Amino acid sequence: MQQLWLQAVARTRSKSPVTFEQWFSGVQFDGLQGNVLALSARDEFVRDWVHDHFVPDLIDQIASLQGGQRVSVKWQVQRELRQPVAEVAPPESQRPAATSSIRAAESWRTSTMPPPNGRTKRPSLVPKVDRSANSELWQALNPKFTFNNFIVGPSNELAYAAAFAVADKEGVRYNPLFIAGGTGLGKTHLMHAIAHTVLLNRPEARVMYVSAERFTNEFIEALQHHKMDEFRFRYRACCDVLLVDDVQFLAGREQTQEEFFHTFNALRDADRQIVVSADKYPHQLQRMPERLASRFTSGLVADVQIPQLETRVAIVRKKAELEQILVPDEVAVLLAQCVQSNVRELEGALIRLAAKSSLTGQQIDVEFARRELMLVGSRRPDPTSVADIQRVVCGHFRLSNTELLSKDRHKSVAFARQVAMYLCRQRLKCSFPELGRAFGNRDHTTVISAVRRVESLRQKDPQVAAHLEAIENKLASSDGD
Repeated sequence: MQQLWLQAVARTRSKSPVTFEQWFSGVQFDGLQGNVLALSARDEFVRDWVHDHFVPDLIDQIASLQGGQRVSVKWQVQRELRQPVAEVAPPESQRPAATSSIRAAESWRTSTMPPPNGRTKRPSLVPKVDRSANSELWQALNPKFTFNNFIVGPSNELAYAAAFAVADKEGVRYNPLFIAGGTGLGKTHLMHAIAHTVLLNRPEARVMYVSAERFTNEFIEALQHHKMDEFRFRYRACCDVLLVDDVQFLAGREQTQEEFFHTFNALRDADRQIVVSADKYPHQLQRMPERLASRFTSGLVADVQIPQLETRVAIVRKKAELEQILVPDEVAVLLAQCVQSNVRELEGALIRLAAKSSLTGQQIDVEFARRELMLVGSRRPDPTSVADIQRVVCGHFRLSNTELLSKDRHKSVAFARQVAMYLCRQRLKCSFPELGRAFGNRDHTTVISAVRRVESLRQKDPQVAAHLEAIENKLASSDGD
């Protein structure tokens, strides 16, 4: 049965070796008994993805190897995996011809395995591939920003899955992919991870990763030195994948917007992948031409929200693992509870604890962490809460809190509820699922619709704008009390 499993895995691996390595680093083979294949996954997201995208083929392979007998799959989730499937090399006889991509994948996997003496060492964070063809890009990429180092949770799973899909040549193409989210939530991490994976899959690919600011500066320089033909050739003819970070900085730059618009069209017409990130949704970008914003929405718009507590704890643990910091679980939870707004600040708080511990010789424990967090003011509770906003909105529209949270769809009640959701989103930056729970356990899509509707009405309807201004003035006065 073990040999049967290895042969099935080898056949499945050979179809898309890089994708296999990525996902099966989080899957463990627990046994094949009769008609039951037992597998473990490190989390539910990996389990569901592998079950949907790999298990059908694995079952077919096993059936073909044992005369058509079908098997069922029994899953369990456990964080610690003794021997992930990706660490088991296929039998030599079943190994496919060593293409450059497979060799790169094998060297990457081998470099991340612990040495035989059992001592851990810092893993290699990027694949060992020839960097000469994309030396400038490699200098721009952060070696820690890979898919393996990205913590997936409900707040970012769509963006992660979409980014992984566009990076994998075997995956579904979303063109363009627009990643929206606030500061420090992982947009740039995903952009770098896409570039890493594309170069691992296709070392010969011409990948360009630039910020909107750099695109603008290069455009201005090309204009000044009469090198527009070179600029356009580089971005339109010599580019297989274009990644543009923080596209909101193109706002108001009409000439740059015009050039980017034509570059976008040229690449998309040539079926070249485009990935764009911004701190707002396309329709919220200020001073951006409608024709450009509409093109951003023509593919897939995926957002990253403020991570929930469990995801933040996992982020702390992953960062501690990468930086080789010993952090007790209680400290990881405390950090996640105290720093809620963005991942960058969360990681910064962890590094501060590690630095202070190293310099003073103090052990990182709950008391030590609590003292340090109080000193730097990492926990900055907003004087306004969801309950405060709900209370002020109820007072303004003369409703009870029960009515606001009820299933009542009367026009006046529904509008007040939408206004409250909008203000909570704008002032507190709560995730859509969190707001859904705070407003009577509503679905997050209801909250998204409410926020977009009020935002649109604010710009078009003076009466709605007046309501919002009055409520915001009341909230501002209560903040100062």
